[in-house]
Amino acid sequence: MTWSAEEAIKLFGITNQLVEHDLDRIEQEHGIDLQRGHLSKLVPDEAYYPQIEAEIRGEAAAMAPHYEVFYSLETTIRTLIAQTLQGQEGEQWWESARIPPQIKTAAEALRQREIDTGMTPRSDDPLDFTTFGELSQIIEANWDLFGSILSSMRAVKRVMANLNTLRGPIAHCSPLAEDEVVRLRLSVRDWFRLME
Repeated sequence: MTWSAEEAIKLFGITNQLVEHDLDRIEQEHGIDLQRGHLSKLVPDEAYYPQIEAEIRGEAAAMAPHYEVFYSLETTIRTLIAQTLQGQEGEQWWESARIPPQIKTAAEALRQREIDTGMTPRSDDPLDFTTFGELSQIIEANWDLFGSILSSMRAVKRVMANLNTLRGPIAHCSPLAEDEVVRLRLSVRDWFRLME
């Protein structure tokens, strides 16, 4: 399999995040600091954060690398979709018939709900208001374009379903079991194997 330079760099970055996670785990398990300069620059609220149980803070620190990997992969998939559809349809690709109407409607409803809260909406890009499952549907609906980039629609659906299942605990503040950490790593690798 031949990788483009961009794909190889993305795979390198995500693999690096997985290695960093392993080093974080080793530091945490053995109570050591490997002096990697990786400690967060974000300082937690000194008045309230210390009141949270140490065990919960430890779980949060252990889950942070999984969130980072998933965030990076999901953003990579969104970018692939946007670039591919923009290359075919131009700047107004979201308004084209290539996006299923129910996905457009759901994304607009979510965007409006965020506006109605009075908080800053997460993005101006409607694709950022789609769910992970909807990303898979967009790829499937446009297989005529993605079939030249990804090796198998059936494999895409399987990998995306696995990732969607793994997303739940990561997004909803539950620790990942060790088997699921392995499954996350394998799913990331499987995604990049789909790239031709």
